[in-house]
Amino acid sequence: MDVAEAIGRALVDAGVDRAFGVVGSGNFAITNAIVAAGAPFTAARHEGGAVTMADAYARTSGRVGVVTVHQGCGLTNAMTGLTEAAKSRTPLLIVAAEATAPRSNFYVDQRALATAIGADSIRISDPAKAERLVADAVEATLRERRTILLNVPLDVQAMPARARPIVEPATYADFIEPAPTASVQPRPKPQRDPAPEQVRRLIDVLARAERPVFIAGRGARSDSARAALELLAERSGALLATSAVAKGLFRGNRWSLDVSGGFASPLAAELIAGADLIVGWGTALNMWTTRHGRLIGQNALIAQVDDDPDALGAHRPIDVGVLGDVSATAEHALRSWTADTRVGYRRADVGEALTERGTWLTTAYDDVSTAERVDARTLTKRLDAILPQERVIGVDSGNFMGYPSMFLRTPDERGFCFTQAFQSVGLGLATAIGAALAQPDRLPIAAVGDGGLFMAASELETVVRLGLPMVIIVYNDAAYGAEIHHFGPSGAPLDVVRFADVDIAAIARGYGFEALTVHTVADLDRAIEWVDGPRGRPLLIDAKVTTDDASWWLADAFGH
Repeated sequence: MDVAEAIGRALVDAGVDRAFGVVGSGNFAITNAIVAAGAPFTAARHEGGAVTMADAYARTSGRVGVVTVHQGCGLTNAMTGLTEAAKSRTPLLIVAAEATAPRSNFYVDQRALATAIGADSIRISDPAKAERLVADAVEATLRERRTILLNVPLDVQAMPARARPIVEPATYADFIEPAPTASVQPRPKPQRDPAPEQVRRLIDVLARAERPVFIAGRGARSDSARAALELLAERSGALLATSAVAKGLFRGNRWSLDVSGGFASPLAAELIAGADLIVGWGTALNMWTTRHGRLIGQNALIAQVDDDPDALGAHRPIDVGVLGDVSATAEHALRSWTADTRVGYRRADVGEALTERGTWLTTAYDDVSTAERVDARTLTKRLDAILPQERVIGVDSGNFMGYPSMFLRTPDERGFCFTQAFQSVGLGLATAIGAALAQPDRLPIAAVGDGGLFMAASELETVVRLGLPMVIIVYNDAAYGAEIHHFGPSGAPLDVVRFADVDIAAIARGYGFEALTVHTVADLDRAIEWVDGPRGRPLLIDAKVTTDDASWWLADAFGH
């Protein structure tokens, strides 16, 4: 058994149940070894798409995402998606072939690439340690929420798996800094159980708060955390909100405000701004979640719970910091709670307001649809009613992105995948593919702009090849809308961000999609036929949306 085969077997033995990638000569043997060991392989059409698929798969399945890529150019093609994963602390392992000879056309300093974007990098240089290193890397990605680049030199791949370690050429050691040692260097484990005095301080401010609001983020995305937070919120009279990446966590709870931040409904923003205590549970409370701090009242206390000490107070000063796992901290607080159940923010008038206008679907607006272009809000509300509620949604970046995030309901936190940590346009389609494979019993929905779709159009073939019954909603304004609305008011020339109005539906049919063009909401009747039919082919909706309205959520982005 050579090292390539040993790596494939070790990945599956460590619990890897699916891999993604684009196969070249350098990762051919490793990829086939993964398949032979029993894990299916999803071939993407571009490495950037492959990494984003694996990222979304990890986020919506709770398992490690694995990608294999060719040496050099295969890795550089993957860098945008890999940066998103590293910034989001996605448990993802990218297995890259590596050319170690500096004169090779494929040579790049792969370790430096990983370091530059915040991923960890290790190399298999000792064949005898390959299997152990792979197992350690998989375990580390999950335990510590790390994105790891595993470099496998081409010559090492062909060696017997338990051979003596190779001796690298002296010229190589002189050319770049020495490679990392062949082991996963441990970081401090995330703190699970909080200190009792920190829990007491948290309970103290909760017991005194009249208008507490919980904002739960990525670190609260689990069944146990949700159950504990809902019960603690009930005891303390707190309203419940989430950051965008945890959207859906409190779906069905009558005291849920849905998302805090730029996507918050007017009522949610009003109630969060009126809180006298904000408790962040596994969320950074960054500018997006707080609208640059505008959602935090001037006299509000801020508490933050996180298992990473560097996260506490990273974005704004806090009054109470608790180092601990969200679920464990909430459970400790419940066991230590001795006060009576408080009304807090759960007043009758607040409950009535949430029932009447608590979501974007119940918030009034002026429909600006025309005979040729449909208001994106009206479009999305109608699609929310048409499409089955058991869904998983992937959202791309752009001027449009708030509409699916605000008007499409999601069944739970695993039904919404938001790859926006790097704010890259073009990741939405691959996000939806990865999420679809992680949640095969749900209808996958990709919400993209025309710009993002054209960046990722090669993955339309992947959707068809995989037989995914996906709905792709293209918010088509024939432009890079964010730039139009940001620079247009100043009188700047906009020709560089305007494009011809392309028939995207025709392009999709060429790939094997069913497709329709939408000018008015009535054109969506054909989508009903697709939903009620066999869904034998994926559906693309080329929605010609109005272009007059700028997104307030991206106005903040240009100001940071």
